[in-house]
Amino acid sequence: MASLHVIAIWALFHFTWSRLLALVAVHWIVVGLGISLGYHRLLTHRGFKTSKPVEYFLALCGSFALEGGPIFWVATHRVHHQHSDKDGDPHTPREGGFWAHMGWVLFGSRLHNQDPVASKYAPDLGVDPFYRWLTKWHWVPMTVVGLLTIWFAGWGMAAWVMCLRIVLGLHFTWLVNSATHMWGSRRFETRDDSRNSWW
Repeated sequence: MASLHVIAIWALFHFTWSRLLALVAVHWIVVGLGISLGYHRLLTHRGFKTSKPVEYFLALCGSFALEGGPIFWVATHRVHHQHSDKDGDPHTPREGGFWAHMGWVLFGSRLHNQDPVASKYAPDLGVDPFYRWLTKWHWVPMTVVGLLTIWFAGWGMAAWVMCLRIVLGLHFTWLVNSATHMWGSRRFETRDDSRNSWW
C-alpha cells in the first residue's frame, strides 16, 4: 500500500496530457463499470440482469481496482449492509474516521481468507468457478496488463494508469465508507449514519 502511494506521488511529477486522459479512461472502466456497476449494483445487489459474458467482463474490470476479488468484495459489502454502522460492520466510522477510510483494510479482519463468511454472504458467487478463480487470482489480470503497459508505453504511463489510478480509486471508494457516513445532511431518518454530501 505504501509503495503504491509513493509511486502515485512520483507519477504526479511526470505529468502529460496523454497520461491524464489514459488515467481518466481506465478509471471510468475500472471504478465506473467494474466496481460501481459490476461488483456493487450487479453482483452485490443483483440490481439488474445481463448475460454471463457481460457479467464476467464487469467483474474482471472490477478486479483491476485492487479492492479484492468479487466474492470477497460482495461478501464484505453484504456484511456492511446487514450491520451498517453497528457491531459487525467491517468499516463503520463509529470506530473512527481512519478506520472507516482505510484502517479496516490495513488492520481489520481479512474476510477474503474466511471461507465461511464468504460462503454465508456470497453463496451465489461461490458456486461459480470463474468467480472462485477471480477471487483467488484477482491481481493476475491487472499485473499482466501492468507489465504490458510498461512494455508498450513505458514506466511513466504505467505509474499513471496503474498506481495513481489505483490509489485514487481506492480513496474514492473508501470515502463512501468514511466521509458519507460522517459528514453531510440527512433527508431521511435511517437506521445507519449514511449522509448526502454535495461533493
